[in-house]
Amino acid sequence: MKFSTLKLVMLIGLLSFFFMQHTVQKYSTDYGEVAEQYKKSVQLWPSPSVDPDVKWKEFEAIEQDSNYYDTQELPEVMLGKKLFFDPKLSASSQISCSSCHNPELGWSDGQEVALGNDHLQGKRNTQSLFNIAERKSFFWDGRAKTLEEQLVGPISAHNEMNMKPEKLAGKLSKVKEYKVLFKEVYQTNKITFDKIARALATFQKTLKSQPSKLDKFIKGDHKAMSDKEIYGMHLFRTKARCMNCHYGKYMTDESFHNIGLTYYKREYEDLGLFTITKNPNDVGKFKTPSLRDLEYTAPWMHNGLMDDLHGVVSLYNSGMQMINPTPEEKKADPNFPVTDHLMKPLNLNEQELDAVVSFLKCISGSYYKMPRPEIPRK
Repeated sequence: MKFSTLKLVMLIGLLSFFFMQHTVQKYSTDYGEVAEQYKKSVQLWPSPSVDPDVKWKEFEAIEQDSNYYDTQELPEVMLGKKLFFDPKLSASSQISCSSCHNPELGWSDGQEVALGNDHLQGKRNTQSLFNIAERKSFFWDGRAKTLEEQLVGPISAHNEMNMKPEKLAGKLSKVKEYKVLFKEVYQTNKITFDKIARALATFQKTLKSQPSKLDKFIKGDHKAMSDKEIYGMHLFRTKARCMNCHYGKYMTDESFHNIGLTYYKREYEDLGLFTITKNPNDVGKFKTPSLRDLEYTAPWMHNGLMDDLHGVVSLYNSGMQMINPTPEEKKADPNFPVTDHLMKPLNLNEQELDAVVSFLKCISGSYYKMPRPEIPRK
C-alpha cells in the first residue's frame, strides 16, 4: 500500500507517545455521573472547551428527509442521477461520477486516494457527497466555491475522467434519449455543459444524511445513546478539544487547518490551501471535513492515511507538533508549514480514547442504498 511504511512509522511514534504519557492500567470512570449532565435540553448542556477565537455553534439535530422519494422523481433530479452514474461522461466511457462516489460506500470510494483514468491515482482521498448542498467551498483546498464549478475538476482531470468539458455536450447529443430528457427538463434539446453541470449539481444536492443516534438523543430520546457514548461526547466537547473545529449541525467549521500532515519537502508533499492562495500562512491547510456518517467513509484524512477510528483519535491525542520549524528555520524558509495552534496534546487515557471513538460511531445513521438508474444507451 502507498502509505504502509509511513503508517508504520507513525504508529510506532504514536505508541511511544501513548506509553510515555500513560501508565499501562485500566481506568475506572463513572460514565453515568457525566451522562446525567446531558440528559436534558441541549441549551442546558455543559459548555464546550474551545479557544477564545473560535466561534463555535452547538450541535443541532438533522431531520428525516421526508420528501426524499418525491424529490428523486423530479425530472431534473432524475436527469442528474442518470448523468452521475453514466460512464459516458468520461473520455474512455468507462468511468462515471459514481466510480469514486459510490452510494454503498458513503458516497466515497473506500480507497486511500482516488483511482481514475488509465488506472492513475490521485493525491487525495475522495470526499463523501453527504450534505454536499451545505458546503461553503469544495475540494480539500477549497478551490471551488460552487458545486457547479467543482464539477469541472473531476470531469476534466487527466487522472480522473479525462473529459474535455467543451466536448462532453457533443458526445451526449449523439444519444437520442438524452436529447429527449434535456428537452423535458430545460425546454430545449440543445445540450450544453452548463446544463449538464446544473443537472448533476441538482441531483447531488439531494444526498443528505439521515438521523443518527446522536440526533435522536439531541431531540430528547436519552436512551438512544449509552452512558459510555454520552461520556465520549462530553470528552469530544471538552478534554479532546474536537469542538474547536467540528461543531454545529454538520460538525465542521467549514474552514482550513494544518494538522501536521503536509509531508513538507518529502515524497508525499501536499501543501493544500497554499497551492491556491500562495499565502505562506496557508501551507498545509486542508478543509475541515464533516463528521456526519464518517463510519461509512473510511479511510480518512486528506490523503487517506488512517483507516481506524482509534488511530485517528490517537493521532490527535499526540498533538501533532512533530515537524514544526524552529524560528531560524521559519526565517530561512517562510513556507515551512506551522501546525495549527489548535492542535495540542490531549492526554486522553485509554478508556477516554475508547469512549470518544464510541461517540464518533453515533454520528452515522444513513443506512439506505440508492439503486442505480437505467443509463441511456442510444
